[in-house]
Amino acid sequence: MVMSATKVRAGAPPSGIGAIHHPLDRIDRAILRQLQTDASISNVALAAKVKLSAPACLRRVERLKESGLIRGVVALLDPKAAGAGMLVIIGVVLDRSTPESFAEFEKAAQKVAGCMECHVVTGEFDYFMVIRTRDSDSFNRLHAEQLLYLPGVRQIRSFMVLKEILSTTKFPL
Repeated sequence: MVMSATKVRAGAPPSGIGAIHHPLDRIDRAILRQLQTDASISNVALAAKVKLSAPACLRRVERLKESGLIRGVVALLDPKAAGAGMLVIIGVVLDRSTPESFAEFEKAAQKVAGCMECHVVTGEFDYFMVIRTRDSDSFNRLHAEQLLYLPGVRQIRSFMVLKEILSTTKFPL
C-alpha cells in the first residue's frame, strides 16, 4: 500500500508553538546565545560566529522559530529614556479563588497601563504584577485610576524598586 504525501503531512506533528522540540545541539545553543545578545546581527555574521555556512545557519534559525523556541525578535528599550524609569512590583490578593474571579482579574490586568508582566503565584499573594511608569506621581495616578478598580481584588501591596540589580532577557543555555 502506498501512502500519499498528503496523508503523511496530515499525520505529521504540528509546527509552531507547542511543536515537539528536538534536543538542542551545541550549534543551536551557540546560535541562541548570539541572538539573545544581539538579534539584529546579520545571518552572514551569525553564521561566521557559529562556524556554519549562511544557508545552513538560516535554516537552523528558521527551524528554531518554527518550533516556537524563538517566539519573536524585539528591540529592548531603555526604560528611563522611554519615560518609564520607575519599576513597581505589585502583590495582589483576590477576594475569591474561583476560576471566574481569576479569569476576570487576568482580563482586566492585561489592560493596566505600563503592566509589563502578570504572574499567578503561590503563597501569600495570588498575583504579582510588574509595572513600569514614569515616576511616583504617575504611579499614584495609575493606582487611583486603574489598580483600585481591578475586579475581585481584596488587597494590593506595592513595592517600588529602589535599584535594579539584575534585569535580563537572556536564558542560560
